[in-house]
This record gives sequence, structure tokens and C-alpha cells, in this order.
Amino acid sequence: MALVSGYHHLTMSTHGVQEDYDFYTKALGLYSVKRTVLFDGVLPVYHLYYGSKNGDASTIITTFPFKKPGVYGRRGTNQTRTIMQAIPVGSADYWVDRLNKQGIPATKGDRFGLTRVMFAHPCGIPHELVENPGDMRKSIANPAQGVSEAHGIKGIYGGAVAVMDATAMEEFLDIGMQFRREGTDDKGSLWVVPQNDGLRSVIEIITDRDSPQGTWTLAGGTVHHLAFNTETEENQIALKARLEGMGYTDVSEQKDRNYFKSMYMRSPGGALFELAWTVPEGWAKDEPADAIGKSLVFPPWFEDRRAEMEAGLEPANF
Repeated sequence: MALVSGYHHLTMSTHGVQEDYDFYTKALGLYSVKRTVLFDGVLPVYHLYYGSKNGDASTIITTFPFKKPGVYGRRGTNQTRTIMQAIPVGSADYWVDRLNKQGIPATKGDRFGLTRVMFAHPCGIPHELVENPGDMRKSIANPAQGVSEAHGIKGIYGGAVAVMDATAMEEFLDIGMQFRREGTDDKGSLWVVPQNDGLRSVIEIITDRDSPQGTWTLAGGTVHHLAFNTETEENQIALKARLEGMGYTDVSEQKDRNYFKSMYMRSPGGALFELAWTVPEGWAKDEPADAIGKSLVFPPWFEDRRAEMEAGLEPANF
């Protein structure tokens, strides 16, 4: 039985709060799903969530904007390199035109037979919008930003991970995560997350022995982790046991992320993976279900630091 049912979310460390918010909501037409703070460490840093209006799993992109703390990272190998979202077939030209008009240089490309739009977040992290005919999900329409259902982003397509040694990473994806190899090219390989509703969640592996080692810490300008949806706590625990049985004994204990429960581990290529499942209350745990992402919220264990953290956050116009 497959223990993963696709992606839960993707997370990056970015730079400025305002440029980050405008990029995802105004340029890409996603909705604000949650505005909270980084749960780990002591720095007052935003944790921003974007996705479909209701915050459906596998639509969520999250960011930690690190401009104010001034923590910068290094993009390189042994690290997730590219964030990829799915778009309707035939909509690539629309997105190339839209992004370029908004001052975001974008071009068309192709890998594994799929047309994609290539561009970058303002902090430099590569992004792609992929025309995936296997994705049957409804697009995210955002009329306020001029994005219709005919062109809107469908949700997460996947991530491209750069590694020095593809063999170890591919064994981990195959035997450990139970993913399926779908293709190979001169750069690496394509792996599919098993799902019942179409080929829509993938990992693309890129062999890169030339770039420097990428940053693994929370640092601006880098992808922090790829989070996979186990749907239930039972599946999460079973996958932890499976991986530990293979010798991957650095799977973390469960961490409470308020809206979901998480475990983390380093894949053999260095990219950080998360295993997550959403708690029953989901995004409505601290906001009305019809008004998620409208206010700044804190987890219960940070309430005594609210004033201090609000004063330390980078100013932004949401």
C-alpha cells in the first residue's frame, strides 16, 4: 500500500515579505491561506502560506521571508532547486505574456515531453509552470487578479532536486518512498508519486556534480523542503518505520505545526523531505473557514511573545 498520496506543500526561504506576497498573490494568482510566524528558533520571521481559496492539500506554497534577519543562502547541488506548479494544457503562452508584462522574465521550455514556463521568484529561486495533461484538478481562478479557470494554476506539480549521486537518491525514491520511475533523460530521471487521480505529482532528479554544495539551513534564496502528504498519522508512522528499517534513521520525531503534524528527514541527495498530514480542524483551527489567510495568527505556545514578535517582523502591506 502506498503511504504517500501526493504533495502536501512546498516550502522556501525567500527574501522580502512584500515582494514575496505580491509574487504569489498578484503575479501567480494564488490566495493567502495563512499568515503566521516561523515556529522554530527565536527569530521573528513570517511564515506565509499561499494556494487555493480553501487551502486544499497539494496547492500550498509556503515561505519564510528572511530579508530582515539578513540570512542568505547558497543555491547549489544536493538541494531542491526548482519549484514546479501545474497549469492547463495550452496556457503556457498566457503565462509567458502575463509574467513578462509584470516585469518577471519568463520563457518557454520543455522536459520529459511537457511544455513549461520558466522564471524565478524575486529572490532567485527557479520556478516552472508545467502543462500537465495528466492533472485533472480544477484550476485556481482568481478574478480579482485577472486569472480565469482556463489559465489558473492547478496546484503543485513537483520539485526538481539536484544531486551529485543519482543512484542513492533513486534507490531511496524507489524502495523507501515507493515512487515510480516514469522517465529518464540526459539530465537525470522523472519519478511519479502514486495517485489514483492522474499523473500529477512528480520529482525530477538532476545530476549536478559541478555546482557547489547548496545551503541546508533556513536561509534566504533557497528551497527549504518538499512536503509529502501521508493523509493519516498511521501512514506517517508506518513510513517512518519503513525508512528507518532501510537505515535512514534520521527521520525526526513528530512536530506540531498547528494545522498539520510533520516529520522531517534528509534524503540521500541532501534535499530535506517532510512527511505531513492535516489535523481535522485544518486552516480553520485559528480563523473562520471562510476567512483563512486574512489575519496574523500565532500558535498557542507563542501567544506570550506576540507583542515582541509583531514588533520584530518586517513591515508589509497585505
